[in-house]
Amino acid sequence: MSRFLAFICLSATLTASLLAGKSPNVVFIITDDQGYGDISSHGNPILKTPHLDALAGESIRLDDYHVAPTCSPTRTALLTGHWTNRTGVWHTILGRSMLRPEETTMETWFKNAGYGTAMIGKWHLGDNYPFRPEDRDFDEVFRHAAGGVGQTPDFWDNGYFDDTFIHNGQPAPSKGYCTDVYFERSKAFIEDQVSQKKPFFLYLSTNAPHSPFHAPEDDAAPYLKEELGLTIEEAHFFGMIANIDDNVGALRAWLEEKGIAENTIFIFTTDNGTSKGQRIFNAGMRRAKGSHYDGGHRVPFFLHWPAGGFDAEKRIDTLTAHVDIAPTLLDLCGISQPKETKFDGISLEGLLKNPAEASQSWPDRILVTDSQRVVDPIKWRNTAVMTEEWRLNSFVTKDGKVKKELYAIDDDPGQENNIIKEHPEVVERLTAFYDEWWEDVSEDFGTPARIIVGHEAESPSFLNAHDWIAPNMVPWNQAHIREASQIAEAQGFWNLDIHASGTYEIELRRWPREADAAISASLPAGAPVAGSQAFRDRPGEAIPVKRASIKIQNQQMSAEVRPDQKAVTFTIELEKGPAELRALFKTDTSSWGAYYAYVQKID
Repeated sequence: MSRFLAFICLSATLTASLLAGKSPNVVFIITDDQGYGDISSHGNPILKTPHLDALAGESIRLDDYHVAPTCSPTRTALLTGHWTNRTGVWHTILGRSMLRPEETTMETWFKNAGYGTAMIGKWHLGDNYPFRPEDRDFDEVFRHAAGGVGQTPDFWDNGYFDDTFIHNGQPAPSKGYCTDVYFERSKAFIEDQVSQKKPFFLYLSTNAPHSPFHAPEDDAAPYLKEELGLTIEEAHFFGMIANIDDNVGALRAWLEEKGIAENTIFIFTTDNGTSKGQRIFNAGMRRAKGSHYDGGHRVPFFLHWPAGGFDAEKRIDTLTAHVDIAPTLLDLCGISQPKETKFDGISLEGLLKNPAEASQSWPDRILVTDSQRVVDPIKWRNTAVMTEEWRLNSFVTKDGKVKKELYAIDDDPGQENNIIKEHPEVVERLTAFYDEWWEDVSEDFGTPARIIVGHEAESPSFLNAHDWIAPNMVPWNQAHIREASQIAEAQGFWNLDIHASGTYEIELRRWPREADAAISASLPAGAPVAGSQAFRDRPGEAIPVKRASIKIQNQQMSAEVRPDQKAVTFTIELEKGPAELRALFKTDTSSWGAYYAYVQKID
């Protein structure tokens, strides 16, 4: 052995010994609506992601890793280790994106183990007490509201650049593109933890590349070339991913400069299938975001940790899922599994460290994912029952009939050849498993998540149409609020829990407070943003409101609305306990739900 090589080996040994027993940091990055095929090393012929490609080449890669087909359900499974339907989160709106407060999320276990914890970017598991990340065990929270910038609960007229975010519960005006801001905030958090000599858990969740599609000019420019044949939306979708790629590369280089990359578990993954890249490249899979076919829920997962021996490409094709991540990270970080929590997933530690040996004793797992997107879950609705060999896909017709399909996924990754009639024994086995699974996760379906009002943690409580309980679509983004006729006369109610009996003020608004506009006023269009049409880039329609009313706890109140009036405030006595709040604006001919309400206990 040469003297130089001996020195290198000795240095590596010393580094390993110094790190032994030291808790690793965790940087967990999850992007929004970026599919498995939206990475150049996965075969995308147009998109360039050199930094993600480099990370993949130095990481454990889970190649048969599955999540939920949409945003909120994936996040709840990741953070709790529980099936999404068990936690009350099976939709992204309609009050069904609120993670039950009794569910423990990952940062609690890290915090109890002495870690600093941060949540940066997209939460999408509730914007009111007690569902917010601020109400959990995050030391630092910097986020937008709801599922994306410019959605109904978000700060009015946010548009991806120079937006106002929520920093530890307070409005925080910021400069720059949203993804760049999140990464800079992440660095600030890490700097603080390093100065305190504390290990850290960072949950960095971008809203990009979710629609609307807006990328910085330099990032979108390469994809706007006419010869590529991309639409404006596709070009900006790719530009948003290119911006993420640059930020990932810059953050990794920064961690190296700080001397903490060696003992940092660095994870990159996404929340569901692609929302805009399917036409260009989808890695041979069927369908995309929202689908129960693999294109809706098979996504990338890269894990890099030099001190743990995960710094070279190792591809694992064992079937894994979002519910496995919480127990896996606890094991990798040496944190005891919580006695009070029974995970639905399993730890992948042994599989990651020794795939060949672990695969010999690995269980023949059956996993389930579904796309409910309704107020109350429906059995077999848009479901995938999965093994490494099979996909039993199902959907429910409009007349309530269940239709099932069976695919041999290795031979038919595009899920084109339904062979259900040829393998009745497989259908019987997977159906029996699903029946038991459904009975287990459906125990609390009848217990709705309720926003707590009258609590000092949130005063006033800010309610909005995104979280209405309603039979159909609700105004979930600010384009719907501006163009009210898009969802004409939409109505719903809020599920509340009155924290304490007393006198309350309920203030109804057509426009949020920061818009500072009269209930019956129209609004000019907001500034356009490069890419697709921004939510704010359309005139706000006038609704000629004449009366406002509320109904809550068997009480009804109404009042006239003057043309110049910005809000209508009702003072009412409420009893501690559950309540449904219905709030309406009435014109001469129709009724509209009050899009915004502010509720505050005043005695």
